[in-house]
Amino acid sequence: MLHLLIYLVLHLIYALIVVVVLMSMCAYAVLAERKISSWVQNRVGPNRTQLPILAYIPVVGIMLQRIGFSQPMADGLKFLFKEDVVPGHVKKFYYVLAPCLSLITALVTCTVLPFGLYWAVDPATNQLTEYPLMLANLDIGLLFILAISSLSVYGLVLAGWASNSKYPFLGGIRASAQLISYELAMGVSLLPVFLWASRPGETSGLNLYTIVQSQHGLWLIIWMPISALIFLVSLFAETNRLPFDMAESETDLVGGFHTEYGSFKFGFFFIAEYAHMIVGSAVFVVLFLGGTNFFPYIPDPWPHNYLGAVMTIVWFLAKVVFFVCFFIMIRWTIPRFRYDQVMKLGWNILLPLSVANFLAYLVFFALFPNG
Repeated sequence: MLHLLIYLVLHLIYALIVVVVLMSMCAYAVLAERKISSWVQNRVGPNRTQLPILAYIPVVGIMLQRIGFSQPMADGLKFLFKEDVVPGHVKKFYYVLAPCLSLITALVTCTVLPFGLYWAVDPATNQLTEYPLMLANLDIGLLFILAISSLSVYGLVLAGWASNSKYPFLGGIRASAQLISYELAMGVSLLPVFLWASRPGETSGLNLYTIVQSQHGLWLIIWMPISALIFLVSLFAETNRLPFDMAESETDLVGGFHTEYGSFKFGFFFIAEYAHMIVGSAVFVVLFLGGTNFFPYIPDPWPHNYLGAVMTIVWFLAKVVFFVCFFIMIRWTIPRFRYDQVMKLGWNILLPLSVANFLAYLVFFALFPNG
């Protein structure tokens, strides 16, 4: 009983650490969005907010102010202390529940992501063995991610319906149609990844750590570029990022599904968008960019000790940060698609392409079972 209690407490602490890190990354992803957009548009961006205690540090204080280090704290406090107005015509219970659902799905997805490695002596063999750093090492991790990520749209649909207003309702309907359109292509694009990780002798091809291990030599973005491209485009659509933000589309839907939201509840939707972007980037890194592996065909340079474990986490986060910046650059580079263009891309282009891509790899693995 004591061992079970210790096990539960330790995993609760690990989960809290992961949540704190993710929420911190969300806050600074907002800052990165504002700074990168200002750079794209030849502006300065946030550079005036500063904590009083940091302002007195010579040189460093000015540098932190110029890069907007304290801006996320100011934004969070602004959302927290704004008047929380609930319109009289909304369905109040579901109106409050919707922002929570949007954020929870992103947090739950983090549980199966291998974000690092550590080494310990295996009692059975008495040898140093590699283990993944992850909250839950599921054998069906890939299916779990697809299942949970598809639930994220419930928050948007529920927000549109509970707002009891036509523009939010249209935004919720668009979100559900967009998810269905791109979830199919996304799922089919991952079937070659499953075939690659399920080579003869491997019994857990749906395990994300197994997929990372299968990329020790060659990253799957090089071996399966079409699958990576389809998954990436579908990821943009599922996270409702430009040019796929049909659910918000302020040019014709005012604010879309969150038109009736303000203060901290709107902040939840805001943070949920960046949480999905960060988690989606992490999933792409795990599936196609080698996860914690170093560059293709280059041995991992870190030692097999605690320092090496920290280095694997830093390397993984560096890849995720690179992809988050890529997300942001795309938003401020490509204009929003029309709704009919979004549907046409999903059904007429990506879905047939993903099926053809899967059949091609199916024939290849049938002819060459060992890859």
